[in-house]
Amino acid sequence: MKRNGLYLIIIVLAVAAGVLGYKVYQDRQQTSGINIQVGEEGISVETK
Repeated sequence: MKRNGLYLIIIVLAVAAGVLGYKVYQDRQQTSGINIQVGEEGISVETK
């Protein structure tokens, strides 16, 4: 019974590490550059 609990904890930690790693990967894959918007208030230039 104790061994099954240990396996469960290891699996949960492995899944959490995988999810966190994927989130970091997605954050780093976002495109960077310049966002230019033209509206009623004029021109807005933002860097990403």
